[in-house]
Amino acid sequence: MAAYKCFKCGKKISDANLGKRFVCPHCGSKIFFKPRTHIKKVKAI
Repeated sequence: MAAYKCFKCGKKISDANLGKRFVCPHCGSKIFFKPRTHIKKVKAI
């Protein structure tokens, strides 16, 4: 399951909550993004 964040209100929205309509249930916005995981970079010696 993918987890999205609303661009307008910033609340997390699960894939199951969206269903067929791609609208934020909190504010009604239609713009979402997937937050990226932070990757720690290791410098080679």
